[in-house]
Amino acid sequence: MSPRAGLDRRTLVIAAAEIADHEGIEAVTLAALANKLGVRSPSLYNHINGLQELRTQLAIYGLGELSNAMNNAAKDFSGDDAVQAMGRAYVDFARSRPGLYETTLRAPEQANTELETASDHILKLIIHVMKDYQLGDEGEIHAVRGLRSILHGFASLEQKGGFGLALDTNVSLSRLISTYIAGIGNMKSK
Repeated sequence: MSPRAGLDRRTLVIAAAEIADHEGIEAVTLAALANKLGVRSPSLYNHINGLQELRTQLAIYGLGELSNAMNNAAKDFSGDDAVQAMGRAYVDFARSRPGLYETTLRAPEQANTELETASDHILKLIIHVMKDYQLGDEGEIHAVRGLRSILHGFASLEQKGGFGLALDTNVSLSRLISTYIAGIGNMKSK
């Protein structure tokens, strides 16, 4: 049996991302994907080796999309403005692609170089922006962890309806990032 014309791994991943964004990551099953694509589930095995590989490919795709969004937002800026732009892009990505965003949160599987590379792109992007703060190698890693924690926490709380007061969450995000930037000096290697 030959693979259906026009059906390839990328098509599967994009369709799975749409399911994840609209119904949640747990709704991404091989049966749901096959149904969305109008094929039988066994046909998917011509392109992937099962649900675990599909979810890994989703994570790689999601990390690439997040990296592109952050890079495009920050590319014309440096220092504080770059951190603000990256932070807004991160949260906007989580808002617009909630299921795909969820796939980006898992730690890279050891020995999966494709997933490690995708994760490293984001790490290197943030470290590049952090160079302006002269934190040193160790301080940059701490800064990346701190920024990621702040942005993920904000995005997660917002997704779960945790900000019920009638205040603009974008203003809150900007102020939070500004507070983080003000504290970056404390991260310098001693």
